Amino acid sequence: MAKPIRVLVVDDSAVVRQTIAEILNADSHIEVIATASDPYYAAKRIQKEIPDVITLDVEMPRMDGLTFLRKIMTQHPIPVIIISSLTAKGTETAIKALEYGAVDIITKPNMSTKQFFQESSMRITDAIKGAAKARVTRKKVQKIRPAASIQQVAPKLSADAVLQPRRSKAMIETTDLVVAVGASTGGTEALREFLMALPPDSPGIVIVQHMPEHFTRSFAERLDELCQISVKEASENDTIIRGRALIAPGNHHLLVKRSGARYYVTINNGPLVNRHRPSVDVLFRSTSQYVGKNAIGILMTGMGDDGAQGLLEMKESGAITVAQDEKSCVVFGMPKEAIERGAAQHILPLNQIAGFVNKHKR
Repeated sequence: MAKPIRVLVVDDSAVVRQTIAEILNADSHIEVIATASDPYYAAKRIQKEIPDVITLDVEMPRMDGLTFLRKIMTQHPIPVIIISSLTAKGTETAIKALEYGAVDIITKPNMSTKQFFQESSMRITDAIKGAAKARVTRKKVQKIRPAASIQQVAPKLSADAVLQPRRSKAMIETTDLVVAVGASTGGTEALREFLMALPPDSPGIVIVQHMPEHFTRSFAERLDELCQISVKEASENDTIIRGRALIAPGNHHLLVKRSGARYYVTINNGPLVNRHRPSVDVLFRSTSQYVGKNAIGILMTGMGDDGAQGLLEMKESGAITVAQDEKSCVVFGMPKEAIERGAAQHILPLNQIAGFVNKHKR
């Protein structure tokens, strides 16, 4: 039998430490080797035994989780999952944590809601298993990019101004390309690299990244600052237009629909699909149904099989399908499953996917 995944839980709340430990120890493939109330105690514990995965809170006394994460990733990289109760006001810190090398972010379970607690239990154990397989390397923390000047922002297409003529054009033509992208563990940085490489006139993009509620808005805003295209958290009835990427809101499914020549998105909070909401399969299946051969499906790094069947359905509907290759994935789970099912027509390293999309734009 394979050895269980050894986990160190770091959180200043004794109740949270105990709850997370109980959730993880209930899975025979996971073992909590220790808990720590702050990074100082955690550092001492790591000196005795290096865990396979660390769960880390953000707001703690003596040293915050972000500072501790930076020390870990620059000195002795270990897969880290941020488990935090931060709401929308504090998500910028968690987004920075992903940039600094955290593998995933999970919101702390709401003990008062049984259904949410059960869903979080699955989410936490799945994240631990994914993180244990993740490729983490010594990370050089990048400086935070300063706010762009008016001159820098001007060339960027916006939905309300420069994009308006293209939106009108999309209403006339019926062959506009739609790019549907799915990602999970390691996906935040993969998406950043992919979207930053796209030119302003790229096809409309719809994205599912497994991420908690509230965090997707900050994630989208961060990408919007960095990319030539516009990036936003999707809202009900948003039109899919050139030069813009729509990211599924956390805890909500994102579906593509069509009305005449107009492609748009709809959002719902239906049941979990493949243990996820949003689910990549939900996005891909709707894209297959309403876009068909006018779509490109891209499945990136992630744990599990969400998106594999949906990508196959996209291929069968005539869409172009792509899976990220193993070498460039943080976790080669979702793409591997898609490849094994024969869903991926093209297997590409991350740094070639944007160029591939650009070649197929119309």
